[in-house]
Amino acid sequence: MLIRCGYDIRFETQARTAMVALLSVHPSRHQDLRTPQRLLASPDIPLYQFEDAFGNVATRLTLPLGEVSLSCDFVIEDEGEPDEEAPDGPQSAVEDLPDHVIPFLLSSRYCETDRLMTVAWSNFGQPMSARERVQAIVDFVHNHIEFGYHYARSDKTAWNGYQERQGVCRDFAHLAITLCRCMNIPARYCTGYLGDIGVPPVDAPMDFSAWFEVYINGGWYVYDARHNQRRIGRILMARGRDATDVALTTAFGPAILQHFEVRTEETSTMG
Repeated sequence: MLIRCGYDIRFETQARTAMVALLSVHPSRHQDLRTPQRLLASPDIPLYQFEDAFGNVATRLTLPLGEVSLSCDFVIEDEGEPDEEAPDGPQSAVEDLPDHVIPFLLSSRYCETDRLMTVAWSNFGQPMSARERVQAIVDFVHNHIEFGYHYARSDKTAWNGYQERQGVCRDFAHLAITLCRCMNIPARYCTGYLGDIGVPPVDAPMDFSAWFEVYINGGWYVYDARHNQRRIGRILMARGRDATDVALTTAFGPAILQHFEVRTEETSTMG
């Protein structure tokens, strides 16, 4: 399966403003690219890429005074299979987990494990396998939060989402991640492309999507609390502890978003 992805984003600034962008496909999917993936800036400005602490491809740039557009268009190949299901079996004890997954058990900016610990253990503390526990958490979050783009708020945490019961895909992910961490299951935040492939199309503008991964039986597995189903055509861009680590753009000064368009659709050609 071939999938065409891309975006057009435009900012307006009142002064030169440094920025870091996480708008590139994750290195784990580079071998699947069938056309070049290149971030273009208009006007043309220097762009410098580096690998961040989580293994994501980040881009440094400085926006000049006025309007600046960032765009990209590429074709990537996908197996066309639903998200891989996690194996069933006993949950690993914390002392048996490898060192590199321990940070994904800890509280973070948007995932306050201390505030949701009692909620987690009262709802999911009964004996069950790791896969059963994660699915129970996903079911709970999916039914607990009402989705709506007008509920988006940049400062909304997992605790806020739990209390307000409204949010966007990142709020579903943050709450599910936090509840998993409370139950000693490592969980990390993911962002990327997810088009309406294999499902009825949604009558709403396309956007980047947020989901999460959990560490079960030695591997990481995708879960999506907003959709609560295994989806086709998920293209990873970045992973981190929460949305702080994988912000699409971080401006070090005022930068007003003027236009935002995302494209993700199945295609039969690379032209």
